[in-house]
This record gives sequence, C-alpha cells and structure tokens, in this order.
Amino acid sequence: MSAKQVKRVGVIGGGQLAAMMASAAKKLGIELAVQTPNARDPAALVANQTIFAALDDVAATAKLANLCDVITFENEFINLDALITLAQKGVCFRPKLEVLAPILDKYHQRCYLRDLGLPVPKFIVWEKNTPESPNTKISASKQPLGFPVVMKARRHGYDGQGTLIIKQASDLESNWQRWGYPSVLLEEFIPFERELAVIAARFNSGEIVIYPIVETQQENQVCRRVLVPIFLEPQVKGEIEAIARTLLESLKVVGLFAIELFLTREGKVIVNEIAPRTHNSGHFSIDACFTSQFEMHLRAICEYPIGNPALNCAGAVMVNLLGFEYSQDDYQKKRQQLAEIPGAHVHWYGKAESRPGRKLGHVTVLLFDNEENLRAQAEALALRCEEIWYG
Repeated sequence: MSAKQVKRVGVIGGGQLAAMMASAAKKLGIELAVQTPNARDPAALVANQTIFAALDDVAATAKLANLCDVITFENEFINLDALITLAQKGVCFRPKLEVLAPILDKYHQRCYLRDLGLPVPKFIVWEKNTPESPNTKISASKQPLGFPVVMKARRHGYDGQGTLIIKQASDLESNWQRWGYPSVLLEEFIPFERELAVIAARFNSGEIVIYPIVETQQENQVCRRVLVPIFLEPQVKGEIEAIARTLLESLKVVGLFAIELFLTREGKVIVNEIAPRTHNSGHFSIDACFTSQFEMHLRAICEYPIGNPALNCAGAVMVNLLGFEYSQDDYQKKRQQLAEIPGAHVHWYGKAESRPGRKLGHVTVLLFDNEENLRAQAEALALRCEEIWYG
C-alpha cells in the first residue's frame, strides 16, 4: 500500500476519538468512513460516510471494508474472532489483528508485557475453580497479593469503569459477587507518586516516533487533566522511551499506541496499561504539537511521510470537560468563558446529553513562557478552567 492508494480510511467506532481523527483526515485529503450505532455519535456528525451498526457487527464491517482502503479502531470494543474472517479475505486492518490479540484482554496484556521483560505490577487471574478461589464462596483472604489490591475487568473497562481498588477481603467478595463472578485480573496496588503517559507511533518502515511524556492527574480513575512538558530525571525519561520502543517493535505495530505508567517515589517506572489507539492523554497534541496524535496515526496506517511530534509551544495543560449532571445543555456560556482564556482551545464533542463523569469535551491552554514556574502556571490554569466548568 502506498500513500497514493489510500483515499479512504474506515474507523470502527464513532465517538470523539474518531471525530477528531476526521479533522486530521481532512487536513491530509483523506476521507473517513465510520461504523457506529447512533446518528448522534460525534463522528457520525463529521465523517464523510457512516454505517450505522453495532461495533461487533461483522457484516457491517464488511460493508465498511468495501468502502475503504484500510480499517482502524477507535476503541477495543470489537469481536476479534469475527474480524479475523475478514482479514483472511484480504481486508487491511491497522494495527493488524495479530497485534491486538495479546492486548485486548487485560490479563493477557499483563502476561505479554511481563514476558517482554517490561516492569508491571504483580498480578494473578482470579476466577472460579482455581486453588485460590475454588468456588463462589471465595477464600478472598487467601489471594497472594495482599490488600489493598486492584480488581479489573478483563475486557471493556474504560474511564474507571471495570476497575476497583479493594481494601479488604470482604470487599473483594462483595464486589466480585456484584460483578457476577467473572474471571478478573487482580494486581498489586502501586503507591505511585505520579501517573505518566506517553504516545508513540510506529511506521511500516520500522521508524518509531515518540511524543513528549506527560503527567496525567486522575480522580476516581478518570483523567481530569494532562500536563506537558514535565521534569523527569534523564534515566527515567530514557526508560519510558525504551519501554515504548520495545513494545511497538515487539508487536511490529503500524499505527499509534498509548502507554500509561506509574512513577514511584523511588523513581521506579511501572507500566499500568496500554491502549492500541489514539488516547485521551494525547489530546494536547492537537494544539500543542506540530503533528497531532490523530494525524500521526493516519500517517502511519496510510504510509504517509512521518510527522513531527515535538511541541510547538513552551508547554500546555489539557483539562477534560466532564459531565457533572444529567442534562441536554450544550453549556455554550461556559464554553465561551473557557475560550476567552489566553491561549485556550476548546474542543466540544457534540454529544446529545450529559451525565456525571461523561467526557463532553476538553480545553487545551498553550503556554509560551519559558520561565521556571511553567508547571505552576499550568496548574493554575487548570484550576481556572475547572472553576469555570464546575462552578
């Protein structure tokens, strides 16, 4: 496949990530078609063509494939086994399905990272009829990781959903019962000092580009804000970039990945999770980098020339605009107030309704002052944005 051949890209998923990819596609002269179930989904409002169907509807994906030169993914809510039948018929998926196979299930992902020699928390699979949990009457106190412990759904968890921090055995018993006793991932709780993330893309040539490492600040396992750049000891920065290169090279990825990490007080780096797609932690790149993560992903999967991931400013802070009520308000007044902040860029996703915790948009504020108090400026601006948004 060459750049001249790629005229249309298909995306399985129609949320805000696909919508932001549509803007990057337009810049590159590429048409974007999406597969999504609802006419009010963000990408359905901006894509060149939309197939309205469930994300796991393989017949709809076959139709999408007939429209497009290559198909990519907005999220992990896919039926991998069903898509394999299309790949066997010559449909081009990027990243390839064999790249996704060890990644989608969080337990398999942990095993893959461990076997690569990358630093991960201690973990086990927790399910019925194992020596540790012989039946639904759980011997929770016997799980070997101690407490607190983190319980994660093996598939389809996002934005804090499917992740619980468990403080005692009785909580493990009650929450596992509430989930219906599925097979879950249990891993040790890491008392981190900071949460970090890095976006990296690998091209078909084998070249890898890495974006500036960011700090993500979370509340209830949901990202509230992202700061870039951040101060890191050179060896820590080097270790994180080496993790990204090792992962992408081992999988032979063509496309963009996000890697979330913990940094402990002792300076130890531990991989938290990886996402085989564009990611919330990289939204700052739309306004703060020469090439956004969305454009970089398209350049990689379409075999276009490599973009520039460097910052085009001294720094930036990205604040997620999360729902705080059930409403159909478009919050025009608040958005206007945010836009009036010097250096601010407001991105509104156009979702039909708000609910607590739902990502409705984000605002990125660019910083051009190279003074030493760059971080203090970023945190003050984040607070200002949140005071406007949440009141």
